Amino acid sequence: MTSFSDPLIGEITIYDLAAIAVIMVITVIVAKLVTNHIKKRLSDKVGKDELAIIVRVTYYGIIILGIFIALPYFRVNLSGLLVAGGVVGIIIGFACQSVVSNLISGLFIIVERPVKLGDNINIGDVFGTVEEIRVLSTTVSATDGTYIRIPNEKVFTSNIINYVTHAARRIEYTIGIDYADDAGRGVAVIHDLLASHPFVLKNPKPQVFVKELSPDAVNISILFWTPSSEYGDVRNEMLWRIKVALEEAGLSFGSPRRMVRFGNELRMESRSPAEGR
Repeated sequence: MTSFSDPLIGEITIYDLAAIAVIMVITVIVAKLVTNHIKKRLSDKVGKDELAIIVRVTYYGIIILGIFIALPYFRVNLSGLLVAGGVVGIIIGFACQSVVSNLISGLFIIVERPVKLGDNINIGDVFGTVEEIRVLSTTVSATDGTYIRIPNEKVFTSNIINYVTHAARRIEYTIGIDYADDAGRGVAVIHDLLASHPFVLKNPKPQVFVKELSPDAVNISILFWTPSSEYGDVRNEMLWRIKVALEEAGLSFGSPRRMVRFGNELRMESRSPAEGR
């Protein structure tokens, strides 16, 4: 009668084959569960091609890990493989250092989501809209229409200014009213104008107040909030509408003034042509 500990193939026993089978079945189940979870979590965050690469790499990575776990049951001496694998890993690590760094950074960006498709962002000296988030790089459409590919390592390690993460953004102006005009009336006109605009939020409440008395004008500060999606249009529109409304109210804007003092009294003497000779 054959025992589970009796060699079946070389030194491999029936017990070894059963253990290998169980390990590989569990490995395949875990790989499918993990990849299905990745598909659900990242389906709306990255493109289909990038998602397929991530799923494939994850799946086969788990399978390879399972094979390494099962190797002792194949009666394979791992010491030689570990040494060879370590040397190969060091060589590949130096050769692909930048690629690996961008890959890991890309995975962190996808999981952490500091930026999303369609966001208006500023990374270093690049300002534009996020068009694609890939495994190794992020593509941004600049304001002049050019496309800029940024390595994910730079994206992940740089300060990112995201202009649309929050639902609303604040707009701020400072407008100078002439000292001869009624600044209080100017404040009231601006308040009424802001209250009538559909994209000026009521909460937080708009603020209009005299900020400072400069040498040239009474400076009025204007603070209000608008939806992030409407920020650019509202900012440009309201600045012009405030100018027009103040002018229609008969108010003028401050302008630089200089007072000139003469040390001696100026006199004008009239001379006849004959005296001037």
